[in-house]
Amino acid sequence: MIRIALLLSTCPMLSQALMSPLLPQHGSLPAFTFPRHMKRPYASLPSQSAAAWSNSALFMALDDSMMSRLENIRRSYMALTERLGDPDVIADSTLLMKVMSDRSQSEEVVNTYENYKQLLQELEEARGLFQDAGDDPELKEMAREEIKLIEPQLEDLEEQIKVLLLPKDPNDNRNIMLEIRAGTGGSEASIFAGDLVDVYRKYITSLGWQASIIDFSPGDDGGYKNVVMEVKGDKVYSRMKWEAGVHRVQRVPATESQGRVHTSTATVAVMPECDEVDVKIDPKDIEMSTMRSGGAGGQNVNKVETAVDLLHKPSGIRIKCTQERSQLKNKELAMKMLMSKLYDIENEKREMEERARRGSQVGTGGRSEKIRTYNWKDSRCSDHRLGQNYPLSQFLNGDLSSMHDEMIAKDQEELLRALSEEKAAV
Repeated sequence: MIRIALLLSTCPMLSQALMSPLLPQHGSLPAFTFPRHMKRPYASLPSQSAAAWSNSALFMALDDSMMSRLENIRRSYMALTERLGDPDVIADSTLLMKVMSDRSQSEEVVNTYENYKQLLQELEEARGLFQDAGDDPELKEMAREEIKLIEPQLEDLEEQIKVLLLPKDPNDNRNIMLEIRAGTGGSEASIFAGDLVDVYRKYITSLGWQASIIDFSPGDDGGYKNVVMEVKGDKVYSRMKWEAGVHRVQRVPATESQGRVHTSTATVAVMPECDEVDVKIDPKDIEMSTMRSGGAGGQNVNKVETAVDLLHKPSGIRIKCTQERSQLKNKELAMKMLMSKLYDIENEKREMEERARRGSQVGTGGRSEKIRTYNWKDSRCSDHRLGQNYPLSQFLNGDLSSMHDEMIAKDQEELLRALSEEKAAV
């Protein structure tokens, strides 16, 4: 549009030839009218001088420090892109996967930044066209329309970039151990814990993740007293971490003969998976015993001591693992669960300190925090952190994405506010 306008402005004869079929009989272009649904924020623009307009604060660009940071990210991204063609990298599958993973983490930032720079250039060209238009009202109108289209896009990209550059939770890309424990409410609490397992399975499947139960204790009347699931997929912790806390249900239990509404709870713990690099465990702190697993699995599990009972003496954490058919595999699984629990304890401390520093209203993410109430009578799911209600059917169908998106947006909003306050204090 800008190039055509410049061509028309520099060649009046061509302009007249091209536009003559569109001109009314009196020889002048009809006045431009805005569609009713469009705002006209720059209606007074023609009365301003070109210099005054070009220096106005119609658009607030990213500051120099942020632009410098974006350039550094772009250079790193380009370097990683070049490494993908390196024969030594291609020959090493582990190294190749690492380079691809590192590159993918900055890809969205770089693409958004490139779009931002392109729009900045187009905005500069449009402003230049407006200044060069002189007394030509048609060219000024074209430039003004171009600017009106570009500036909202730039503002949107600026907000996207600010969010993309926010500090990331280092655990967001990790898989998780998901533990659900029945709380107060007896058998109804166990049944409710089973309902939560069903909901999470639906959600996990909808996102293409994989889940497997690695330990459980069945409830007396159904459900689970305790269940541990391993969940693997793309950025599992980044979304499932918002499920950590106390879930409360208000309904008439199946075991209730008088039709009275009971209140029961279940506690959800979301533990990012870790390895020996993240958590150091002294073998002297481990006390382990073996036993027969019992149950299904053939004569091996019933006659051979394949089950493992592991106690971490400093923390008092005890883990019993009976899922695998060999003692070695059960021991490895028990150690994996122990490392995740110890890592989660330290991670929770760090997060609570950080949220306290920020004065966060999103929630502590702690196991004792009541995060939702599910009311069967009113078919309502209430998220106490967001102060919002959702249809109970939405939750039971495993549609948690909108709730998680709201939590992520609120957390990002608080991070932006904290960064803004820190800048203002400097």
